[in-house]
Amino acid sequence: MATFSPCSSYEKFEIRKRNPNPKTSVLLVIDMQNYFSSTAKHIFPAITTTIDLCRRASISVVFTRHSQKSPADYGMLGEWWNNDLIIDGTAEAELMPEIGRRPSDEVVEKSTYSAFRGTGLEERLKEMGVEEVIVSGVMTNLCCETTAREAFVRGFRVFFSTDATATSSAELHDATLKNMAYGCPKEKPPGSPRTFSTVLYPRTSSLRAKQDRPCPFPFSIPPPSLLCSNRV
Repeated sequence: MATFSPCSSYEKFEIRKRNPNPKTSVLLVIDMQNYFSSTAKHIFPAITTTIDLCRRASISVVFTRHSQKSPADYGMLGEWWNNDLIIDGTAEAELMPEIGRRPSDEVVEKSTYSAFRGTGLEERLKEMGVEEVIVSGVMTNLCCETTAREAFVRGFRVFFSTDATATSSAELHDATLKNMAYGCPKEKPPGSPRTFSTVLYPRTSSLRAKQDRPCPFPFSIPPPSLLCSNRV
């Protein structure tokens, strides 16, 4: 399993730090499915802690499930991955039971990298009064990053987990963390300061001993500790 040095290289790009507002946040748990089990298993302690902390803070948890229903929706994924895809109705397409999804938790069905594209997620989040999304799951540089970018351009503030996301290599994971730390600039009048809304979410492994706190989100954002095995 890949590991980080004490200071991840993304930190020099981390220009803003803030905490999620539990009253207007949602946790997106991206594609924690059997297909990705060899990658996802390394972040189980972090992601289950994240889910638990969000539930305790009354933050809704929304899961996504990626699958293709027929060749008609393979799109560019079929070409790029040589049709090695997640097929709906197979065991690989199911959410891992260990992730602890509750019957009341919504599941967004998607067929591409984005959790927003053609899913109705944006409309549902706005109905819920959501202004901020916390992104976790797999794979960091594909569905997680694409969803984070789409959330941002659709007007949501984005918090991106550093150790409750995983992908096939430390290099790819760290590249996304740099992108997310730097953020996505908004349109601004000439001469006005540059503004950003994409920030990194706290390292969940550092929160275990602090779960008796009234608010589970600390004011510092330590470097990530967990990464990824090979892609299934």
